[in-house]
Amino acid sequence: MVGRKREQQKLKSAFQSRRAEFVGVYGRRRVGKTYLISESFAGNFVFQHAGLSPVEEEQKEAGLTEEESAERAMQKQLAHFHASLLREGDANPEKPKSWEEAFFRMERLIAKKRSKTKKVVFLDELPWMDTPKAGFITALEGFWNTWGCHQNDLLFIVAGSATSWMTDKLINNHGGLYGRLTREIRLDPMTLGECKELFKENGVVISDYDIAQAYMVFGGIPYYLNPMESWQSLAQYVDECFFSGKATLKREFDRLFESVFTNPDTMKSIVKALFCRRIGLTRAEIEENTGVKTGGGLTRYLNALADSDFIVEYFPFGMGKREPYYRLSDPFCWFYLSFVEGKKGLPANFWQGNTASQRIVSWRGLAFENLCFLHVPQIKAALGVAAVTSEESAFTKRGDSQEQGGQIDLLILRADNITDLCEAKFASGRYKLGKSEYLKLSDREAIVSELLPKKHAVHKVLLTTFGIADNEYRWTFNSVVTLEDLMK
Repeated sequence: MVGRKREQQKLKSAFQSRRAEFVGVYGRRRVGKTYLISESFAGNFVFQHAGLSPVEEEQKEAGLTEEESAERAMQKQLAHFHASLLREGDANPEKPKSWEEAFFRMERLIAKKRSKTKKVVFLDELPWMDTPKAGFITALEGFWNTWGCHQNDLLFIVAGSATSWMTDKLINNHGGLYGRLTREIRLDPMTLGECKELFKENGVVISDYDIAQAYMVFGGIPYYLNPMESWQSLAQYVDECFFSGKATLKREFDRLFESVFTNPDTMKSIVKALFCRRIGLTRAEIEENTGVKTGGGLTRYLNALADSDFIVEYFPFGMGKREPYYRLSDPFCWFYLSFVEGKKGLPANFWQGNTASQRIVSWRGLAFENLCFLHVPQIKAALGVAAVTSEESAFTKRGDSQEQGGQIDLLILRADNITDLCEAKFASGRYKLGKSEYLKLSDREAIVSELLPKKHAVHKVLLTTFGIADNEYRWTFNSVVTLEDLMK
């Protein structure tokens, strides 16, 4: 398995412990939760089950009342759970009538199993099983609190892509499941370095330059990266996924939100609003652009999107801590909204035929900035300050007739009294700093210095692909961080 060393160690510790273990694994859809668990415990499962996706069912619900819809959804999930019980050896031919009965039958089935090691039970996509008015959480509480927690040979693992459900209903539960999880694992998208390792493992020969572009298109999501064939170029693969006649990911944006959120249209409207402004929006601006009211509902929506790694919350430099901004950070969404959403009539080889176009060159610059924002730990490690506490931000100041404006891609405000002013440049070779860019950078440094505490110094950092070309301006930067550094 590529990467995931820390997560594998947590699962291994749970498997080797001498107590009952209740482990919750969560992370955005397609990030590899099922694969991680399946590979870690192959041959040790005594029961496995995955909830049914609600997407297909919702499309059949036209004309049903709310009660009828809820009942139908619950019965579908129970019938599917019954099939898993039968598959694992349950002899009862009758479908469970409730989740209490379903969990009791699972309990009896597990008790009959014999194992020299811990008995591993895995319920995947748990949030999908919790349909309206089904009493699922109550039944889960009963199973664990009455029986499961007393079985020292039991490793009970649950996973879900609806991260807001996992955090609200399970991890931060205030009822019968309060504090019952013995371990929790948040599975984040892979880093750039892990993606490089994944391509190597799959036998795909690809340059660091194209690995970075692959990350800028797909993010660190193994589900999107794994299908690339060894004979394909990255441009061929992008066309296959988004622009060919049978593009595999052409509808993925809608599926992604529909399978994770109960209100996918609202979530998509927020993401699309954030896409329109690089530095992000305030809550008031989100309300203005989407019609979603700034209150408890909007707070839940933003938290859910952040939990699922679609957006980040931050405080723009120079504006204090009064009002956070929310910024779209998911590379896949950035790419999809840039080139696929609402774009009709594009040729099947659109990406291969336009790799040098100004439109794609401009996108690369913005997407690389986002890539750097997602790899601050690697940047700090390259600067030798991995252990120094810091805050990360972006900065934009509009100019007028009186004052010079400027924009900074990334600021790292460090506790050791250094502020790293980071300039991200995606180049096909060594980046050459010219006089005009040098003057702009000097102006930005002056703007930032005025807003910083007197004890702080500004270090200028170039974030680029292959380093900096040798000319009279190269020493403008205190440090240069390359793709090689970002991939460590």
